[in-house]
Amino acid sequence: MRPLRIANCSGFYGDRLSAAREMVEGGPIDVLTGDWLAELTMLILAGNRLKGRPAYAPTFLRQLEDVLGPCLDRGIKIVTNAGGLDPAGCAEAVHELAARLGLSPKVAHVTGDDLTGRDLDLVNTDTGERLRATPLTANAYLGGRPIAAALSAGADVVVTGRVTDAALVTGPGIWRYGWQPDDLDPLAGSVVAGHIIECGCQATGGNYAFFQDVPDLAHCGFPLAELHPDGSSVITKHPGTGGLVSIGTVTAQLLYEIASPRYAGPDVVARFDTISLADDGPDRVRVSGVRGEPPPGTLKVAVNYLAGYRNTMTLVLTGLDLAAKARVAEEAIWARIPKDSFDEVDVTLTDSGLLRITVMDTDRNVAGRAFSAAVVETGLASYPGFYGLTPPGAASPYGVYWPVLIPAAEVLPQVFLNGEPVPPAFPLNGEPVTLADTSAARGSVPPESARELPLPPDGRLARVPLGRVVGARSGDKGGNANLGVWTTTPEQYAWLAGHLTTERLKDLLPALAPHHVDRYELPNLNALNFVVHGLLGRGVAASPRMDPQAKALGEELRAQHVDLPDSLLPSL
Repeated sequence: MRPLRIANCSGFYGDRLSAAREMVEGGPIDVLTGDWLAELTMLILAGNRLKGRPAYAPTFLRQLEDVLGPCLDRGIKIVTNAGGLDPAGCAEAVHELAARLGLSPKVAHVTGDDLTGRDLDLVNTDTGERLRATPLTANAYLGGRPIAAALSAGADVVVTGRVTDAALVTGPGIWRYGWQPDDLDPLAGSVVAGHIIECGCQATGGNYAFFQDVPDLAHCGFPLAELHPDGSSVITKHPGTGGLVSIGTVTAQLLYEIASPRYAGPDVVARFDTISLADDGPDRVRVSGVRGEPPPGTLKVAVNYLAGYRNTMTLVLTGLDLAAKARVAEEAIWARIPKDSFDEVDVTLTDSGLLRITVMDTDRNVAGRAFSAAVVETGLASYPGFYGLTPPGAASPYGVYWPVLIPAAEVLPQVFLNGEPVPPAFPLNGEPVTLADTSAARGSVPPESARELPLPPDGRLARVPLGRVVGARSGDKGGNANLGVWTTTPEQYAWLAGHLTTERLKDLLPALAPHHVDRYELPNLNALNFVVHGLLGRGVAASPRMDPQAKALGEELRAQHVDLPDSLLPSL
């Protein structure tokens, strides 16, 4: 059977507008998908709604204008989560666009993820705290079954709200191949394929640690997955496009924003420690061997609430005695407005001499002009060489991301086709698969970390940056950061697994020292994954870090020097 070719055209709200046209015109595809909904995006869309603007992603409509006609002509299905907080409104906008273009697509939308106003148990799954504030948004992560139901009903375009990123691939897989809830391995394979392509060009050389190896990154092609009936896939891109699909680029994306090797979702738990990667030709990587386990029976709910107002001023320190200059600057500022005037204060002095001061408070005026004016007033009575990067300004509202869990049975997705409800042909709410003995039913999936590894080599040591042999990719999950690192060979991995403990990681990156860090081994990928709890505070929108999404954490690690057996260094 010919594989299902699923192409991605968006990895975030703001991605390249021409990507949809490029994917439709660049070669044969069966399904065009787009991911618009990062955790932060739900808060952005809530702000838009409060201002009377659309609570979905209008950029999806701009892309759709280029490709709707060709997709209908060629039978290409379109699946997107661009519906955000208003899937019905987005579907109606698709109809209006189609009418203007003289087209008549069947448009489905999926609801049921929005739990705002429901009486939820608002215990934070990361910290155990109970939320006392009123949620601004509360959206459950749905799986692929509602998407499959919409496609089975004949939809040409499927618009969802909050679904898992991988559901955009799992749903079409269920539709095409008829996978049942107990087809755990194929479902797990589709989740892995979805995770690889959902971030767009990050699978084809974008943001890649070894970026010098990537040809024509300026014209990087978007990824597509050739999905097979058994859940295996080939990750590739259209011929003639820039970028690179390699075991390295695919590994990097596999390590992005994960935690435990057991990657839980509404449809299945995908075992990332069973993934096998192999070259399948130029710009083609085969992904196989993925094992699945029953889903947990709960769904993650992304809750956001408005917490107050924030303001940041950044001062530049140059020349000698930077620490002393920073101390003088702070003393002068807090003499004009006491530090304890604010609910929260964060002061960061970077190695490059930037003094970044962020204040947060429930009072807009205190966090706004009162703070920034106090900083400016020190301009002629502070350290030598004083200047700032930002002018005085008003405070801006900020929100907090708050993850909770809810029983899957309490979430009731609904599918509508051209505004009419579609009777579900199967359960849509990710009900758990009942298996009497999970290990026996799954063939006793062994942890890959038990695999025998080569002994770390002895010999002469060289003092080199870790990044000479280690790639890395890092990202955010609520208030936590993940840091995935990988090597090319089993010998390098054997050294890495023995060397890079959580304690040594904290020695290399002292900013991580106050935080609890989990470490996971993925020898099948020659990789380790670290989860740094609480590094991002209350999530991206509330984090005072200059790098609030921890995107640079991996590169910071790669720049640190270590003593490495010279036999592991790549030959020049």
